[in-house]
Amino acid sequence: MAVKMRLQRHGSKKRPFYFIVVADARAPRDGKFIQKIGTYNPLTVPASIQLDRQKALEWLNKGAQPTDTVRRILSFKGVLYLKHLLRGVKLGLFDDATAMTKFQEWHNSHEANITRRNTEHKSKQSAKKAYVPVVKKVEEKQEESAAPAEESAPAEA
Repeated sequence: MAVKMRLQRHGSKKRPFYFIVVADARAPRDGKFIQKIGTYNPLTVPASIQLDRQKALEWLNKGAQPTDTVRRILSFKGVLYLKHLLRGVKLGLFDDATAMTKFQEWHNSHEANITRRNTEHKSKQSAKKAYVPVVKKVEEKQEESAAPAEESAPAEA
């Protein structure tokens, strides 16, 4: 049985919300699934992702194939990097403590980068919202346009 890690769409029309699930490849997109491992909401800025790293890592080690979008989410959350490090431990390139130290260093720098990008985004948004008063020039009524109106009125004699 081929197992895939993929997104399962929920939410109303034009308001998507996704579950990250492990499902049989033959099952329909929003149908039966084996296990739910997280959620993804693309409408928030930045997109909010809740993911159980341990479950995702277990399914990757069992051979589950992620779709392209889920692969990007797993990469963003560090699951693929952790799998890479644990593969190095299994091959004897370094020990488990070194792998966890490398992962923690990566995770700390990644979180710092995310908070930096969020603050930059918020500052740009607040700069856009700065109030700039709009001044409109009002043209004075020309007296020439009033003169023909008087001539067109019938003269009483």
